[in-house]
Amino acid sequence: MTIMYPGVLRHSRQLAVAAALGLGTLASPLVAEAATTIRGVMDSPLRMLDPIATTAHITRNHGYMVYDTLLGMDLEHQPRPQMADWTVSDDGMTYTFTLRDGLKWHDGAPVTAADCVASIQRWAARDAGGQMLMDNVAELEASDDKTITLSLSKPFGYVLELLAKPSGVPAFMMPERIARTPADQTISEAIGSGPFKFVADEFQPGVQAVYEKFADYVPRSEPLNGTAGGKQVEVDRVEFVAMPDAQTAMNALQSGDIDFFEQVPIDLLPLLEGNDEIHTQVLNELGYQSMGRMNFLQPPFDDVNIRRAALTALGQSDVLAAMVGNPEYYETCGSVFGCGTPLADETGGQSLVDGGDPARARQMLEQAGYDGTPVAILQATDVPILVAPPVVAAEQLRKAGFNVQLMPMDWQSIVARRVNQGPVAQGGWNMFFTNWIVQEVWNPINNPMLNGGGPAKAWFGWPEDEEIDRLRAEFAAATDEATQREVASRIQAHAMDYVSYVPLGQYRVVSAWRSELEGIRPAPVPEFWGVSKRQD
Repeated sequence: MTIMYPGVLRHSRQLAVAAALGLGTLASPLVAEAATTIRGVMDSPLRMLDPIATTAHITRNHGYMVYDTLLGMDLEHQPRPQMADWTVSDDGMTYTFTLRDGLKWHDGAPVTAADCVASIQRWAARDAGGQMLMDNVAELEASDDKTITLSLSKPFGYVLELLAKPSGVPAFMMPERIARTPADQTISEAIGSGPFKFVADEFQPGVQAVYEKFADYVPRSEPLNGTAGGKQVEVDRVEFVAMPDAQTAMNALQSGDIDFFEQVPIDLLPLLEGNDEIHTQVLNELGYQSMGRMNFLQPPFDDVNIRRAALTALGQSDVLAAMVGNPEYYETCGSVFGCGTPLADETGGQSLVDGGDPARARQMLEQAGYDGTPVAILQATDVPILVAPPVVAAEQLRKAGFNVQLMPMDWQSIVARRVNQGPVAQGGWNMFFTNWIVQEVWNPINNPMLNGGGPAKAWFGWPEDEEIDRLRAEFAAATDEATQREVASRIQAHAMDYVSYVPLGQYRVVSAWRSELEGIRPAPVPEFWGVSKRQD
């Protein structure tokens, strides 16, 4: 296989890049060359701008560029100050957050405590952990322009961890006039107080998103550590450009047309290794959990016995081998909390780890009275790491007797379609596949798939499961680690029996960037602050 590309092909590569960007020529460098610009290909194209309305990682990445959080999370998974410092009363029932000086929104208005109260309320209406938090809050108020007071009605030990969590739905702060938007309505205006400003007039949904350095951003003085510490911006612009074809992105990285490639397909990694101009590294060692989610509102997966048959049919090894390839970068794991985490427990996950049991699944399906109702699986076609799981799972389900229909579409179309609670014929779905960084699923409060709140509160798929919510509340009220682990083990067993979702193993992704970039460091999410670009 050809590894390096001769110089005579540079023009054709540029045309391919331009085509990927939807441009006649590479016009954006004419604008960008005057400034220091990092051009990156992220895990998927950006279309949705509301980081509270979706858990899509690309929208989260957009969120971190534009918005800030009250607290950050360091690499030891401890909450740290970001927009605010805090104190906790001796009885642990009152948290007082004080905004740091100099905070401004991108429209020039000062950040106030009232803005942050409205932002916490909107975030909590969408986030599974936030919902649990608010169930235990007696009062949340702006005591003055810089002070936020949160008073609990009963002990709840995860206040700081939830406000600092790096992914899932991070608690991003917004101006009050925007944060008052009902949580079931998406926002289109991107005004934050984060290190970069969103350039709305250069946004091309699904093609390009542009961010400029926010000149009035005042970073903290502490060193960067995870999402905590001082977010010092060292470049003028960052551009997220879409290149659905991984080979095109690889070519663009090698030619210098882009600077950063967030997720290099593992089978293409050898093309970059040994290239002195390219650096490759796993930035999040805990990695990702791959998973499948069923729709609990529509047949056939509204029947728990059919969900159990499907789980029995599925095996992780084939899925992981197809999606990642090199076993150096993946491992089977039957825990809903991820392996290598304090709560890891694989109770109920043995068939998944063993590779599935189609014969047993077929028997279970017949006993459940399956009538052949089609299973419509949404299949992402433009995000390399998401392409294989639906295809492999469909084959495994067919072997067990399911009538499966794959529905190919781009990832952003899946993000839009998965909100539909109706039947497939009315734009709905039966199953889709996605991935979470392990920090998003590693305890029962954070893990979005363990919310049993039904159509109004649960994550896409909408299970109505009072037992798991009771267990999650028991976990939140536990005050010692031994009790938390014991409750978590019962949650693991219940989740697998109820088939809250199907964990499909764990894998790590490799990012690649050109040697001109300096300062890229391990973090749970991509970070472009603290990164400089050498101008040769």
